Amino acid sequence: MRSAFTAVQVRAAEGALMARLPEGTLMQRAAAGLARRAALMLSTVYGSTVLLLIGTGDNGGDALYAGAILARRGARVLVLPLADRVHAAGLAALKAAGGRVVAAPPVSADLVVDGMLGIGARPGLRDDAVAVLAALPAAPVLAVDLPSGVDVDTGALPGPSVSADVTVTFGCLKPALVAGPAAARAGLVELVDIGLGPYLDGEPYVRVPDAADIAAVWRHPRPEDDKYTRGVLGLAAGSIRYPGAAQLAVSGALAGPAGYVRYAGPAAADVRGRFPEVVTYDRAADTGRVQAWTIGPGLGTDSTATSELRSMLDDPVPACLDADALTILARDPALLAAREAPTVLTPHDREYARLNDGEAPGADRVAAARHLAERYDAVVLLKGHRTVVAAPDGRAYANPTGHAALSTAGSGDVLAGLLGSLLAAGTEPAMAAVAAAYLHGLAGARAAEGGPVSATRVAAALRPVVRDLTGPA
Repeated sequence: MRSAFTAVQVRAAEGALMARLPEGTLMQRAAAGLARRAALMLSTVYGSTVLLLIGTGDNGGDALYAGAILARRGARVLVLPLADRVHAAGLAALKAAGGRVVAAPPVSADLVVDGMLGIGARPGLRDDAVAVLAALPAAPVLAVDLPSGVDVDTGALPGPSVSADVTVTFGCLKPALVAGPAAARAGLVELVDIGLGPYLDGEPYVRVPDAADIAAVWRHPRPEDDKYTRGVLGLAAGSIRYPGAAQLAVSGALAGPAGYVRYAGPAAADVRGRFPEVVTYDRAADTGRVQAWTIGPGLGTDSTATSELRSMLDDPVPACLDADALTILARDPALLAAREAPTVLTPHDREYARLNDGEAPGADRVAAARHLAERYDAVVLLKGHRTVVAAPDGRAYANPTGHAALSTAGSGDVLAGLLGSLLAAGTEPAMAAVAAAYLHGLAGARAAEGGPVSATRVAAALRPVVRDLTGPA
């Protein structure tokens, strides 16, 4: 699992490492990695035109030294300074390699390198930088460490910022590259190891799972298993008005590792008709023993739904609360007061605000998810393009597989069903949320390959995604 660290942590680690190395070593390491990626982005280095946008900080120095490497390989490297002072030694190296300074962007270029602002700069761009960006020729953009203008620690976009095709970051990931709206501005992120790892102190601000992490927590059937030992999920969803929510949640659950799904609610006939393997009941009280609950998609918020939610929360097993269950909880937070079993909440931004006295998540989505997790003593899965999962103990994860196609009705119902199945199979609650979000994102991407996406298509894509990621049962 990868980790992202704050600017303060990164600068402290850089200081500790630089004290042990000859002066300029870190910058040369960074420049070498940056030049390598730049060369890969160019169809051919020799004869290509590379424009460097340079500010005052060390990012500018990294870009200048990388530009010198490219110039020595035959590239035409142009430097457009956007500050009164730039890295003097880097600029001298570039000029010695044949690069030159320009006062305005060229008519055409093969690559633009954003070396304007680093992790120590205030977010947002000055007016002159915004004007230069508007005048740039059409070309791929390579950002140095992070796109200029973004808030490095929160991923917020408080003003104009660069939108990069590729970002080469050094030493470790930064929160802006993996969380918040800034993550979408980073494009493909490549991490260059400059030796910083042993010097990064303290817990990472946020962790980023990869495929191996998800495969490691996926529970495959064992030879001695039966449907009960694999996990029994109780699922309370849907209503007379919204029977589709029940079907979508069940479809997500059946793609998970649990061996048995018991549905409770008014859409029992609809569920039986589509999923004969699911046992259905009219009320949650009739379902018998389960290992976890998923509660809420399309459930309604009337007194009957509230009573059902109360009874399920009294069951001492993990529970995933989604959609209408969150609305009921926002009206009566005391519903969780006496609960000791793990709970997972899955709000989008509007549901988050209802759960948080009307206050939206704000700029720092990682901090927002942590806040709600502490307030409700529950795992929180804060939905978004980069979904954030936070646990009551302070752990936080940013999902890297988010896909815009998932912003479609019913997609969250599928996610809630899958998450409940993971809980029923015994997956630790925070990692169940992480795994569900990761697989759901991959399913959205796969569904989008065939054109416009619906929640039904996302659910259908889950099984092949699980097979490809975790291997055959």
